[in-house]
Amino acid sequence: MKNQNYTATISVNETPKEVFAAINNVRGWWSQEIEGRTDKLGAEFNYRYEDVHRCKIKITAFEPSKKVVWHVLENYFDFTKDKSEWKNTDIVFEIAEKGNKTEVHFTHVGLVPAYECYSVCSDAWGSYIKNSLRDLITKGKGQPNEKK
Repeated sequence: MKNQNYTATISVNETPKEVFAAINNVRGWWSQEIEGRTDKLGAEFNYRYEDVHRCKIKITAFEPSKKVVWHVLENYFDFTKDKSEWKNTDIVFEIAEKGNKTEVHFTHVGLVPAYECYSVCSDAWGSYIKNSLRDLITKGKGQPNEKK
């Protein structure tokens, strides 16, 4: 059976350039606790959510208005037996014009149903992509995790 990586797709009226800028404004839609650059090929940043989840990510693809890929270098969950489930997975944002709209296709390559965190993680990604990122793109304000 084929692995089913988690995916989500949104469609917005904004341009690919505007969508690309919003994706790279990670503090504006995912978490205000991000440390490091999120807008340059080769940059690394750290994500943290309380003592529940933290990870270190490297930007491995950065094609303006087209694609961004993050590679998870390190990961820790406090709620799974395997604390490093996301390690060596890729988080991919693909941007494409579809008619008069811009589509964002999000894939977390390696986040599959066999993972203990799949249910929680797929719900979280769904909310971040379909709600927070969409709102940042369309309304100028997302709902990232707040800085504590």
